[in-house]
Amino acid sequence: MSDRVAIVGVGWSGFRPKTPDLSYKELMYEAAVRAYADAGVDPRRDVDSFVTVAEDFIEGTSIFDEYVPDQLGAALKPVHTITGDGLHGLATGVMLIRSGIARVVVVEGHSKASNLLTPDTILAYAQDPVLNRPLRLNTHFVAGMEMHRYLYESGTTREQCAAVVVKNRRNALRNPLAAYGADLSLEEVLFGPPLAWPLGKRETAATTDGAIVMVLAAEEVARALRQDPIWIRGIGWCNDSPSLESREWGNLPYIQEAAQMAYQQAGLRDPWNEVDVAEIDDTYAYKELQTLEALGFCGYGEAGSLLESGAFDLDGELPVNPSGGSLGVGHMLDATGLMRTLEAVFQLRGEAGAHQVEGAEVALVQSWRGVPTTSGAVAILSN
Repeated sequence: MSDRVAIVGVGWSGFRPKTPDLSYKELMYEAAVRAYADAGVDPRRDVDSFVTVAEDFIEGTSIFDEYVPDQLGAALKPVHTITGDGLHGLATGVMLIRSGIARVVVVEGHSKASNLLTPDTILAYAQDPVLNRPLRLNTHFVAGMEMHRYLYESGTTREQCAAVVVKNRRNALRNPLAAYGADLSLEEVLFGPPLAWPLGKRETAATTDGAIVMVLAAEEVARALRQDPIWIRGIGWCNDSPSLESREWGNLPYIQEAAQMAYQQAGLRDPWNEVDVAEIDDTYAYKELQTLEALGFCGYGEAGSLLESGAFDLDGELPVNPSGGSLGVGHMLDATGLMRTLEAVFQLRGEAGAHQVEGAEVALVQSWRGVPTTSGAVAILSN
């Protein structure tokens, strides 16, 4: 068994709003080829197990792991599906290695969101079938209710939520992988098209197509493969109430629990002073502020003021979503957690280019499964 697990190879493809020229299999193949070249491994010889992150309702097929071996080079190898976010897949790979079952694991996540003609109808199946689904609640409406409660309880303002959009989409202008970079003003966000009051359309991440593949390895293998492995120091996850009637609306206890699990593994006591860069959930702009507070970077209701002071800017005390986040890069469905992990790897390797955080040594990555779930995960990475 190996107590230390590292990311030794990363690959990606797509990162565009629409990819009519490529199937999900072609996106996945391109990302896999890059990841194996980056890690210096042959999947047919060196990889012990494969994990794919997918949801059957979105894919349109059942038992999705039967559809990935060819393009991952996983024929006749163990492959299984995690119906969760990309960080849940990453956690599964860590557990396979730490338990001694495998020494090298490949984790894959992808998005072909442009193929979905009725995404809201599909997402409605995640709601409670007895109490909530008959009400025909749109997913954005549920997010609007949560945002309203958060603003009411915390004292956070709509202007502070809009400032998240301005920051992240401006950061995205520096990121060649980001599909939605823009130089917006607060007024353009606040008075943009409405979606579900108080939530506006510009405060909501648009989807993008793409694939990410990561190669994980036990310590002795990682050190043999490369001089700069990125260590997964801690990873935690938590699922709270699935129903709308029995959950917290103003804060995120499931993110608090997931963070504490990751912090304990990583030996992290003071995230504000020990984390150099954070890639966290901004599916909706208010979620970034709500999440920062749940992660313990500041007190409840304090994230908005810190944002306005510049603390979370690219050159601030704690750069948050320097990639542009989901608002700037695009939301990649269940691959979103891996998209954020990819950015963290770039930052810790010093390969982030124009949006590089100088001296980044420790990164925090966090994800949320999306409306209507209370399911999230947190990972601590270091170089």
